[in-house]
Amino acid sequence: MNRKILLIEDNEQNRYLVTFLLQARGWEVVHAGDGPAGLELARQVAPAVVLLDIQLPGMDGYEVVRALRAIAALSHTPVVAVTSYAMPGDRERCMASGCTGYLEKPIDPLTFVDSVESFVLPQPAGAGP
Repeated sequence: MNRKILLIEDNEQNRYLVTFLLQARGWEVVHAGDGPAGLELARQVAPAVVLLDIQLPGMDGYEVVRALRAIAALSHTPVVAVTSYAMPGDRERCMASGCTGYLEKPIDPLTFVDSVESFVLPQPAGAGP
C-alpha cells in the first residue's frame, strides 16, 4: 500500500505538527512550501493523498487542486484542504475547486490522522456517518 502523503503547506509549525502526527502512524510525509513545488513533487512521488493549504504563496490552493486534477496520473488522488478558511462558503469553494475533503485549522491532534486516513484507507463495513 502507498504510505506517502504530500503536504503542501508554507507554515513551518503546521508542517511539523502534521508530519509528527502522521509519521507516528506509519505514514511517510513529503513537503512542499508552495504550489508550484507541490505540483512537481506530486508528479514525482504519486502520493496516496495530498494535504493542501489554501493560502499559499505564488499559487493558491484552488489553483493547485485544479492543476492536480488536470494531471491524468493524479486526477483521482484524494486532495484534502487543510485550511484556516472557515467562513461560510469556504468549504463549498474548496470542494467545487476539486478537493475531496476539507479539514479546518487549527487541527485537532486527537482526530486529525483518523480524518486523513478516512480519505485513503478502506472503511470497515457499516462504518461512516
